[in-house]
Amino acid sequence: MMWKEKYRIGVPLIDEQHEELFRRVSAFIETVQSQGDWDSKLEKVKETLAFMQEYVVSHFNDEEAFQEQINYPDIENHKQSHVQFKDAVAVYANRFENEGLNEELVQEFGGKLVTWLILHVAATDQKLGQFVKSKEEE
Repeated sequence: MMWKEKYRIGVPLIDEQHEELFRRVSAFIETVQSQGDWDSKLEKVKETLAFMQEYVVSHFNDEEAFQEQINYPDIENHKQSHVQFKDAVAVYANRFENEGLNEELVQEFGGKLVTWLILHVAATDQKLGQFVKSKEEE
């Protein structure tokens, strides 16, 4: 899962943060799917979960502040998708705490991360990018 230039929305800070999210999720997926002892992968799993819980909050705050600054008309829907993602990560964090870092659950978490990241950045955030471009053309 690689970052693609077509994912850029034209806001340097947000684009840089998106690239970092893609790098981290890609590294996580590579680790989880690689050959080798499951126990040796657990540190990467914990690291990625902590990163997602912290970094996405910071990223979402930056993205939402920018949307407020430019009076983005779809900000409430965008915020709601952020809340849903944060809630989903929290559910997985709780499940990991209660069920342990078993391989099946971690694979499921990885799939959710990939799906959400691609759908959000390649679809939802592209609408923001189109709005930014339309404002620049005015």
